[in-house]
Amino acid sequence: MKICVMPGDGIGREIVTQALRVLDKVGARYGREFQTIEALIGGCAIDETGVPLPPDTVAKCKDSDAVLLGAVGGPKWDTIDPSIRPEKGLLGIRKELNLFANLRPATLFKQLADACYLRPDIVARGLDVMVVRELTGGIYFGEPRFDGMKDGERFGFNTMTYYEHEIRRIARVAFEAARKRSGRVCSVDKANVLDVSRVWREIVIDEHANYPDIELSHLYVDNAAMQLVRDPSQFDVMVTGNLFGDILSDEAAAITGSIGMLPSASLGDANPGLFEPIHGSAPDIAGQDKANPLATILSVSMMLRHAFDMSEEADCIEQAVEKTLEQGYRTGDIMQAGAKAVGCVAMSEAVLANI
Repeated sequence: MKICVMPGDGIGREIVTQALRVLDKVGARYGREFQTIEALIGGCAIDETGVPLPPDTVAKCKDSDAVLLGAVGGPKWDTIDPSIRPEKGLLGIRKELNLFANLRPATLFKQLADACYLRPDIVARGLDVMVVRELTGGIYFGEPRFDGMKDGERFGFNTMTYYEHEIRRIARVAFEAARKRSGRVCSVDKANVLDVSRVWREIVIDEHANYPDIELSHLYVDNAAMQLVRDPSQFDVMVTGNLFGDILSDEAAAITGSIGMLPSASLGDANPGLFEPIHGSAPDIAGQDKANPLATILSVSMMLRHAFDMSEEADCIEQAVEKTLEQGYRTGDIMQAGAKAVGCVAMSEAVLANI
């Protein structure tokens, strides 16, 4: 398997380096061979080539079976032309690879229960939710759109649009993800108000006929937001459109209280998927061996599970991370009283020892 590796900026190189050590250890254990090739993206690409996404990077990604990303951006590039900001590289590669599905798991490891913002009795019921967000359609990309003057005052509008094929393919991703989890999908829409959501619900129901082994339910987005904090244990996979998914995935991540622990995956139909931690580049701690590598290590687990269908290898990584937390190892962002304070390298060493 060929993997294009894009460390990016800030702590990106540190966390990616440690994640690749874990990948190599798992590969050796299970007799898997991974070939990696490095490419530039974000601020480091701007410094070297003048653009955040060089054509060479796009070519390397398209020639790979999966893409592993660290993080992009930082204050160094805050004042440059917005059209070539580091974040444009991330948006650009998603577009180039036609990555229409964003998978954001929000999992609360029991060892970090004290970091969760919810009541202890809610936390005790568990928090393990996968939000599947449609990434390339909806109100962010719909036409027509307008920002200007009308009738003598500022006026603007955006259009929420979805075609049948866009809904079917994201529904399939959700149903397939549920097959690798607990077999339940909740589709989130606003079908009581929005025509586009009524189309969404009808297509999801129709596509569900191809997945009789999966349980399907529906919630309006306002109720879903409330239920997510009232009792997240009721959810397995949540699938929704771009706007609702943007909000709900951040809500699900925030309530865990440990953003440094959360991975993500962006997937397409045939092109390689992109796997990355959801946190930023943290330039204030870059190069100081303070970064938490666990979200990137867990992104490798997602890569093995969703890009290569290696569930056993993915389980191995997740179990090693959980055992490491059980042993009391903590980086600064998840530090607790009485825990063992470690840096990026030492945390990775502990995970390696537990594989």
